[in-house]
Amino acid sequence: MLRCRRGKTGTERFAPIRRCRIGSLALPLDGARDDLLQHLLEGGVARFGLAAGIPASEKVPLIPVLTLERSRPSEFNRHRRDRHRFGSSILAIRAARGTIRAESVYYSIAVFNLVESMNHSQEKSTYTTDGSRHFLALVSLALITGVFAGLLGGLFRLLLVHADIWRSALIDRAHGLGTAGLPTVVIGAAILVAFAAWLVRRFAPSAAGSGIPNVEAALDQRLRPAAFMILIPIKFVGGVLAIGSGLALGREGPSVQMGASAGHFMSELSRRSWPDHRALIAAGAGAGLATAFNAPLAGAIFVLEELYKRFEIRIAVAALTASVTAIGVSRLLLGDAPDFNVSESSVATITQPLFFLLGVIAGLLAVLYNSMLLGALAIADRLSRVPVELRAGVIGAAVGALAWFAPAIVGGGDAITQGVLTGAGTLTMLPILYAIRLVLSTASYAAGTPGGLFAPMLVLGAQSGLFFGLVVEAIFPGSGIQPESFAIVGMAALFAGIVRAPLTGIILTAEMTGSVTLVLPMLAACAIAMVIPTLFGSAPIYDSLRERLLSAGGASVEPHEGNASRHD
Repeated sequence: MLRCRRGKTGTERFAPIRRCRIGSLALPLDGARDDLLQHLLEGGVARFGLAAGIPASEKVPLIPVLTLERSRPSEFNRHRRDRHRFGSSILAIRAARGTIRAESVYYSIAVFNLVESMNHSQEKSTYTTDGSRHFLALVSLALITGVFAGLLGGLFRLLLVHADIWRSALIDRAHGLGTAGLPTVVIGAAILVAFAAWLVRRFAPSAAGSGIPNVEAALDQRLRPAAFMILIPIKFVGGVLAIGSGLALGREGPSVQMGASAGHFMSELSRRSWPDHRALIAAGAGAGLATAFNAPLAGAIFVLEELYKRFEIRIAVAALTASVTAIGVSRLLLGDAPDFNVSESSVATITQPLFFLLGVIAGLLAVLYNSMLLGALAIADRLSRVPVELRAGVIGAAVGALAWFAPAIVGGGDAITQGVLTGAGTLTMLPILYAIRLVLSTASYAAGTPGGLFAPMLVLGAQSGLFFGLVVEAIFPGSGIQPESFAIVGMAALFAGIVRAPLTGIILTAEMTGSVTLVLPMLAACAIAMVIPTLFGSAPIYDSLRERLLSAGGASVEPHEGNASRHD
């Protein structure tokens, strides 16, 4: 522990004491550099000033200088209880939340063992006695989180499978009603979608849409996570109603958000510190994705690549533990077969350059998709005076009418993707089906109901890839080209272009199809597919959705405070 003395912004001498109190923002001493700076910069009460060096003869590590503004004593006292415990080192800095007035006071704060711990402390602390105990506690909680995420995601997916069956059966029965059948299907779909939108508006507005932007904002401490007991039922029931009625939405968004909510609940229940709290939220989100697609490795990679955006041992272990556990639970309900049944694919060396061209096409289509999705949401915003239930009902009615005439092209789209991966499609029909699904998926997301984007993306990627493969086959007849291979690669390429998470897209596609022979073509296509949207200035879709969410008035949060004083 270190002593902190009030003084100038230069260096100071320090002596060991238990803790140094100056205000209400609590910072873990053992956090890595990025974690520490994130606490400083996102806490709203402190700004990182400068780092001053100490002569080597002093044998004192680097000293970051923190600038705090003093507030009223009453505000100090109100937050006296807010401290973070991290191993055996505590640095509790009390300062008032919100806008802080009055004089500026500079404090020099020595960070314990800064030279060694700023980059590697979290990994090193794992091997200490206390660190090992805390690390094992985190892994145990990640395992329990995985159980919850697997159970929720597995039941959610199972109900969606039955909902597709029931929807098809009801439409077949409605065809037997003659002229009364069409309005029956249209009105029924409108009511179900409107009811799902009402549930979201009335009880849990944060349950609208995918939920992945909400999770990312929560991990960045820019959005307060919704209460577990409210979010889970609304996301679950609303998602089943919306997707089951035929909206072109994916199951992964609700599964990810429900898994993240399970991690949040476990962290609050066990009173973890913020680093562990964030790890459990991320691990639960990855477990939800793993469950949605029966893809455990993709779930863990998604956490590191898209949610956390860097590698850290604690996060990686927590994510892998939760994902594997979730898959074990969900497979008891759903079985262990890959999502899609495809034949073994091979690619001739001479055709491999064609996958770069497929990446160009996927990149252009990614720009189009992002623009249309954000455009649909902008239209919904301009119609904000119209009740969301009415807007959702209109979209549901349109989907019901489409389902009456072509029931196979509505819904999440797994059946469509399966057909495309087996070569079902022609050069004439594929562009038409692609256009319909593109409009359907973007309009469905604007309905304001629970539902994700991954599954509709995969449908579009497979369709565009198969179309490209059929064109190449027509140009080079007898070359032995397999159009289905381009469909598989197209799934990963379009995903990479839209989300800008290529590893997640490649691993997800490989796990869903059971195909590992196309990894090199997928790498080539994904690389180019990310270049094109970047050149066009099209931001990753979840970044755009997150900023849109926050600009619309998402509740901001303070650094994690919920009972974080305990660590074991």
